[in-house]
Amino acid sequence: MTTDAEPRLRADAARNRARLVAEARAAFGEVDDSASVSMEAVAKRAGVGIGTLYRHFPARSDLMEAVYTEHVEDLRTAAAKLAAELPPFEALAAWLRVFMESASVKRAIVTELVASVGRDSDFLTANKAAMRAAVGNLVSTAQQAGEVRDDVIAADVLSLVSGCTMMHLEGEQAERVLRVVLDGLRP
Repeated sequence: MTTDAEPRLRADAARNRARLVAEARAAFGEVDDSASVSMEAVAKRAGVGIGTLYRHFPARSDLMEAVYTEHVEDLRTAAAKLAAELPPFEALAAWLRVFMESASVKRAIVTELVASVGRDSDFLTANKAAMRAAVGNLVSTAQQAGEVRDDVIAADVLSLVSGCTMMHLEGEQAERVLRVVLDGLRP
């Protein structure tokens, strides 16, 4: 949805913007430090000129915000989809796996993004609230089914899984740690 402040993009411009965000997200997901991804590299990966990138994202922080917003929206969409398709605890477990698998993007950009917009910015506060709401629905549904402890809140679950993702766990170790987290959520 566009607002008066956000004019509707032409189809080719919308495609370029989407490609830039997708390629930036992929690039940030491949590194541990977002500073190693240049704006020029993102433009090249997207197959557009640097001027096109800067038309859509006048500052590096604008691109990072777009990547982070898309990341959060994907996680929100996954939560709703999994809640509709799976039993409550399975939906929560599947969502936590999605979160952990996609965390490389967040891990790469969060420090630079916080430095740019501020930890308590409206942008980050709104995205945290969106994540809490998404996981909160999964947690409360699992609690109502008697599958998650009553004393657990969404912020607890996000803290647990965020901590796991910051440890750069992969493969069997990531799955093992996630099972420990899930076991800790059970009554």
